[in-house]
Amino acid sequence: MESRKRRVLAVIAAAELLAMSLWFSATAAAPELAGEWGLTAAETAWLTIAVQLGFVAGALVSSVLTLSDVVPPRYLFAGSAVGGAACTAAIAGFVDTAMPAIVLRFLTGVTLAGVYPPGMKILTGWFRDGRGFAIGVLVGALTVGSALPHLLRALGGVGSPRVVLYGAALLATVGGLLALLVEPGPYQAPTAPFDPGAIGRMLRDRGTMLANGGYFGHMWELYAVWTWIPAYLVASIAANGGSGASSGVASLLAFSAIAVGGVGAVSAGVAADRFGRTTVTIVSMGISGVACVAAGLLFGSSLYLLAPFVLIWGVAIVADSAQFSAAVSELAEESYVGTALTLQTAIGFLLTTISIQLIPVVVDAVGWRWAFAPLAIGPAIGTLSMLRLRGLPDASKLAGGRK
Repeated sequence: MESRKRRVLAVIAAAELLAMSLWFSATAAAPELAGEWGLTAAETAWLTIAVQLGFVAGALVSSVLTLSDVVPPRYLFAGSAVGGAACTAAIAGFVDTAMPAIVLRFLTGVTLAGVYPPGMKILTGWFRDGRGFAIGVLVGALTVGSALPHLLRALGGVGSPRVVLYGAALLATVGGLLALLVEPGPYQAPTAPFDPGAIGRMLRDRGTMLANGGYFGHMWELYAVWTWIPAYLVASIAANGGSGASSGVASLLAFSAIAVGGVGAVSAGVAADRFGRTTVTIVSMGISGVACVAAGLLFGSSLYLLAPFVLIWGVAIVADSAQFSAAVSELAEESYVGTALTLQTAIGFLLTTISIQLIPVVVDAVGWRWAFAPLAIGPAIGTLSMLRLRGLPDASKLAGGRK
């Protein structure tokens, strides 16, 4: 049984890693696409924002229809990954203007709503003990997968955006096929009937909503940093007298800063199962919140200082992510865990569309030095939410009684 659990975890983590390479595929290729297509700064930003909005739309529809609990999750995962790959390949093969690219990016986001939450549900069906670790591994895989397009660009995609787009599409297709190999776990709830009242019950459950509050604060920061860290690094390296090769260096460092979060997610999962979910999330948000401000202090500094800083930030910023999802899976109604997780991610990603658009506004006002400072409000609010959850009787359900 234990070996089967580990095997399932390895397969789903690999599938998630490959499928999530779609997320930032156009973002990584954006400098080249903007040059080829003559995109404005706003149109370039929409290549990322459209994915966030598509994910929100897909997740909300999935929540209302309780798709994650009605459709077997491995089939939903596989079909969604392949659909997203087709949208990404279409941009590379047939598109040369902003609007169709933005539409296809929106549809890519819709499909990704059928990848991430079902992946979590699959693991809750296999892991009761060690659930924080398991979902931590999944989020770690998501993190590395999100970073892959930056690696593709650094290794051969600078000046060739189709290498990044076709590469991500191929990886996602393989990830979707891998998901078909996973069988339902012994703890997976039976397929649930459509229940339009399920969401209302979730919204009225205080413990679940406080766990969601922590997640929402975390998400306010996470994707805005992931989206704009390459541009911040280019500007910082230039301010320190960087050369014309700074774009490639920034892409490689951005990949490293995002991908290293996989280490944080897995380590935090182990720690949360041992010391408690609220403890780990509060510590993680404290570090990442301080980093939002510290980024201004280190702007323009040597790479010997900047590189370790963004790597530490990369570990902390995503370390808590899986634990909010694990908490919801422990607090929510068992038959509709998939829907609860989908609703959580829908609202969280809706917030990211605001914070992603906020950064260019701040840059226009004060420059890149202090661009990330307003993001610190998210970890602060998230920390307060988790402190309140820690004081509830429902907190005894977390991590086998470890708050």
